[in-house]
Amino acid sequence: MTRRATLARGERPPIERPDADVLICGASFAGLAAARELAGSGADVLLVDRYEVGERQTSACAAPTPWLHAMGVEDAIRQELPCMSFHTPHGSVRYRLPWSWSSFDYRELCRLLLAQCDARFEIAKVAHRQGDSVLTDRGELRAPLVVDALGWRRVLARDGYQPPDAPLSRGLEVHPEGGGEDLDVWVDRTLVRHGYCWSVPADGEQRVGAGSYEPRHHVRRPTEEMASRLGVPAVRYQGNWFPHRLRRAAEDGVFFVGDSAGHCLPLSGEGIRTAFHFGIACGAELRAVLDGERSREEGLRR
Repeated sequence: MTRRATLARGERPPIERPDADVLICGASFAGLAAARELAGSGADVLLVDRYEVGERQTSACAAPTPWLHAMGVEDAIRQELPCMSFHTPHGSVRYRLPWSWSSFDYRELCRLLLAQCDARFEIAKVAHRQGDSVLTDRGELRAPLVVDALGWRRVLARDGYQPPDAPLSRGLEVHPEGGGEDLDVWVDRTLVRHGYCWSVPADGEQRVGAGSYEPRHHVRRPTEEMASRLGVPAVRYQGNWFPHRLRRAAEDGVFFVGDSAGHCLPLSGEGIRTAFHFGIACGAELRAVLDGERSREEGLRR
């Protein structure tokens, strides 16, 4: 269950230093990766999120093991998964992966990423942009370089981005006690007509879920059915939307990265590796602007 660590809105005072060189909205994987890339740059980087870092899990929390080591977050690994199994009504097949995957602890991974940053972090709910300012429940924030890493809602964009009309898939997981050795995937239209189900073992926890490419199709029933077939209870629910189409990575002077830019592999729904990759790329562009290697406008065009 999500453990709330943030203060209620009425208890949040204005941010004391609302101006920064770089404002990163969203302590997501992408936002943290961008902030990490700016460490040591000498820039005043302000990172804001409506929750404490790592407080609200939004992911199935599994990624290629080499990526976790490369990002310096291997201490968050809970279980390494060398094989992947696919199941259909016609049979099953098991593959040894060319590189292993690992399930990880979400809160710990976010904490380890933050430890590699020298950004200021503040809890604040981002509402929208107004001119050169970003409005939050803790006042106006200002920076010449602004990043939207807030996820699929694309909060700082000009146009709305809401399901079911937006190009989004939907997913839901339960997290009972359990086990296993493989990353399991079920492709079965009796469960999900336009999608698939999965099970990810995580050292005593079993993350069982369902995803649908059709946002109008609910996934609670297939998630609970999959859990029933595996003989585990449907407890500790966690769900989210995830993109299956790219969006503009720069718009109206804002850099977009991660789910806000559609940085997600549409078939598998994998967004962690892409968040790391494009978060690093965004951070590199920001750093080049800060170093005077290119203008802000050139960075946005790239």
